[in-house]
Amino acid sequence: MLLLVSPINNEEALEAIKGGADIVDVKNPKEGSLGANFPWVIKEIRDLTPKDMLVSATLGDVPYKPGTVSLAAMGALVSGADYIKVGLYGTNDYDEAVDLMKNVVKTVKDNNSEAIVVASGYADAHRVGAVSPWDIPKVAYDSGADLAMLDTAVKDGKTLFDYLDINDLKKFVDEIHEYGLKSALAGSVKKNQLKPLNDIGCDVVGVRGAACVGGDRNTGRINSSAVYELKSLIENF
Repeated sequence: MLLLVSPINNEEALEAIKGGADIVDVKNPKEGSLGANFPWVIKEIRDLTPKDMLVSATLGDVPYKPGTVSLAAMGALVSGADYIKVGLYGTNDYDEAVDLMKNVVKTVKDNNSEAIVVASGYADAHRVGAVSPWDIPKVAYDSGADLAMLDTAVKDGKTLFDYLDINDLKKFVDEIHEYGLKSALAGSVKKNQLKPLNDIGCDVVGVRGAACVGGDRNTGRINSSAVYELKSLIENF
């Protein structure tokens, strides 16, 4: 299971790298769960990240505007992101989600066939009117994306496990694997929740709060010691 850590600036990115994160995921929590950061921040973090370490960029909790989101994907790609992550926030159903993701996939793959496109849904989609989390594996597969992910849309202290139990999450991961894709799970994931996710075959686990001093994704700052502890736990499962 790979550890994805989400810094918001260069200083946090260096802490994530020093701590041994597998994927440095550039985001901006001020703009939402999968809030987008600026192109120059992505570029600066890509430049300071070792070449053999992957850099991910979130495009935001996006609306159902395929053209707008495709342009955002292009911006993340030319800024150096290896992973392009789309939060399917404003897509109300499967059809809208597939339409949006197909256009993002075309944009990305036409310019860099090696880049990884992530379709991200929300375990608490019902709270914001987004596409059901149970549609996300098929959305990813039918759109040509590489990876299907779940996060939480509303950051109010509740975690992924408040909406889906471990059996639900295993079902989600198994379906993704049946499609031949990779899985990622996030959503205020705590340290003690890493092992259950590893045990069900999750390919990538995403964290921010758990890697921050004080455990708060908004007021805390990513610390290399916290990242190292998380990475060490995963390596010893």
